[in-house]
Amino acid sequence: MNVLIIGGAGYIGSHQVKIMLEANHNVIVYDNLSTGHQDKVDKKAVFVKGDIRDYDLLKKTIIKYKIDAIMHFAALSIVSDSMNRALEYYDNNVYGFQVLLNVMRDTNVKNIIFSSTAAVYGKQDKMPIDEKAMTIPSNPYGETKLTMEKMIKWAALSNDFRYVILRYFNVAGASLDGSVGELHNPETHLIPIVLEVALNKREKLFVNGNDYNTKDGTCIRDYIHVLDLCQAHKLALDYLVSGNKSDTFNLGYGYGYSVIEIIESARKVCQHELLYEIAPRRQGDPDVLIASCDKVKDVLKWQPKYNDINIIIESAYNFIEKNK
Repeated sequence: MNVLIIGGAGYIGSHQVKIMLEANHNVIVYDNLSTGHQDKVDKKAVFVKGDIRDYDLLKKTIIKYKIDAIMHFAALSIVSDSMNRALEYYDNNVYGFQVLLNVMRDTNVKNIIFSSTAAVYGKQDKMPIDEKAMTIPSNPYGETKLTMEKMIKWAALSNDFRYVILRYFNVAGASLDGSVGELHNPETHLIPIVLEVALNKREKLFVNGNDYNTKDGTCIRDYIHVLDLCQAHKLALDYLVSGNKSDTFNLGYGYGYSVIEIIESARKVCQHELLYEIAPRRQGDPDVLIASCDKVKDVLKWQPKYNDINIIIESAYNFIEKNK
């Protein structure tokens, strides 16, 4: 199958490229390199530098490589950044996705796997969160993703698309060989920031808030290893091309860790004292986000392999150390 991975030079996308190549698909990566890294794209994949908002180039690429299915990873995705740059998030995420759906319609591509987020749920009282929970985003990033979800549902009705929406919780970790991992500049994700302290790239970690309604006052998140997440994408595509109906699934492990617990786990894995300081809360951060993952296990037969926080942290640590 010819699979177009939009945003395939980014953190998650570059892992997805490897998994799809290992499954003997022909992979075409389309990325504007605004945050991605071309040198982390597997050389067996075709690379096209392009922006998702470029209708003509996107259409030309899909026709040239006879694309059968699309995986979408091309979104701005930092909660705190979205609070300050809401319009840019709508431009890249929502408008860019509208362009993609128009191109799909005009080139007759019928299958798409869409990366969404737990941020569409906002603050929830009931944990774990299942797919039927109300969607009440508390930040522009979550709002853009929810808008994109609604767009694809209506577009599917009028254009005979089929889709799987995957709502990520907190993705972390790296490939086990250390070849691919998180390379953000600046880094905003908790685990790599903690590890930068362990590697003396930062003096200390700033913990954003310790007055949340949790056991130690710091936010609790459901961390999922990037390899397990990408395996779910492969299963989702297999599910679609087998003729199954469009659907939405959470991706997490069903349990969470606080910021302080992540720091303690990293101390054990890295054998390093990690200094931290309590800082003000970030806008838009819910107290707790934990996934119900029963549906994805039942329908897609997904079985995670790396659901151990020490494995997640160790793989991320090995990548950062190897690429420092």
